[in-house]
Amino acid sequence: MPVLQILYVTHLTREHRRVNPQAFYRDPYPVYAEARRARGLTFVPELGAWLVSRREDVREVLSKPEQFSSARALRPDYLPGRAALSELVKGFGGVQAVLTADGEAHRRLRRPLSRGLSPARVAAALPFVTARAEALIGSFAGDGQVEWMEAYARPLPADVIGHLIGFDPADTHGAIRGAQRAEDLLFTELTEAEQVDAAKEIVALQHLLDGYARARRGDPRDDLITEMVRDLAPGSDDLTLDQRKEIVSNLQNLLLAGHLTATALLGTVVLNLLRDRRQWELLCEKPELVSAAIEEAARFEAPIQGFRRTVTTKVTLSGTELNENDVLFVAFASAGRDADANARPDEFDITRPALRNLSFGHGPHGCPGSHLAKEQVRITLEILIRDLPGLRLARTDVTMAPTLIHRSPEELFLAW
Repeated sequence: MPVLQILYVTHLTREHRRVNPQAFYRDPYPVYAEARRARGLTFVPELGAWLVSRREDVREVLSKPEQFSSARALRPDYLPGRAALSELVKGFGGVQAVLTADGEAHRRLRRPLSRGLSPARVAAALPFVTARAEALIGSFAGDGQVEWMEAYARPLPADVIGHLIGFDPADTHGAIRGAQRAEDLLFTELTEAEQVDAAKEIVALQHLLDGYARARRGDPRDDLITEMVRDLAPGSDDLTLDQRKEIVSNLQNLLLAGHLTATALLGTVVLNLLRDRRQWELLCEKPELVSAAIEEAARFEAPIQGFRRTVTTKVTLSGTELNENDVLFVAFASAGRDADANARPDEFDITRPALRNLSFGHGPHGCPGSHLAKEQVRITLEILIRDLPGLRLARTDVTMAPTLIHRSPEELFLAW
């Protein structure tokens, strides 16, 4: 997945208000399918953008950042009111993060992420991931039932990203909640009082992150906070206010992105394996298919449905003429269902021949944390196959979260 940035409200304008898109968000696949069948691009009012739905078109846009800018990659659904804004100005928002950067600015902001989430760093964290996964599953394995999202799919990625970032374990839960409140504020319809409460938690998170960043300046450690400080504020002097804001903005971005992507994939892989019992039983019989199951889960339900791109110059894409400042929604999830790239694309099949999917993006903004997310899912499936082979859906009426930021069940009730 490309790294997620919550757009700070100091950058918002009234033009971002639009009709409630929740119904589309809960099930965008019929719209994707219709767009793939149509000639050229399709304008989708719920997105306020031209939908890029076919695999090769998605790849082309992601490969040409000079023509398709990330500057407005993520647009909020709701504009916070004055009371919430008056709280948010007490924090460290308003600075560009990696998701919305282009060119050299993007490369500079991405460097600490690439190092901090390198294969070697992820490998070093796997004993921690395994221990937490074993403990979480062990905590409910004797109960015979569980609500998967709350008991496992959210806590595991939270603990893992907190560990890699470098939090004291006592701070991880509050930090994750603060990051989630940023998502709530901009993508959920809240009352004024709820907006204010969310804003206060966001500001508290930003001050927590700032404290960690300043502490790491004098006491560097082997964690992502230290990588951010070293890369974004070279030297040994005290951090300036601008440096602190940039570090906090990018840590907040990383915190939410590192949590949501893995949570979404942990939810959808289990859901789709159990919806067709043959898939789960086959995986139990052939554990060597775990990696294939993860790739199929990412293809079938991209954890992040897509991001926006802004056209920088007049260009023709898929036969549609686009002008400067036109907005595209680049649908990773639709690319995964493109029949030109996959036989039976609307079926979940873990025996599908390997095909490099675009579910974690492509090109300069390809997700630097995809390996970490997949490793968490791999470890999880291996434990479930071993300890809970009788796993089944306790309820089949599963509702997906009304957001394109992370494609996951709101709740997932399992039994064994």
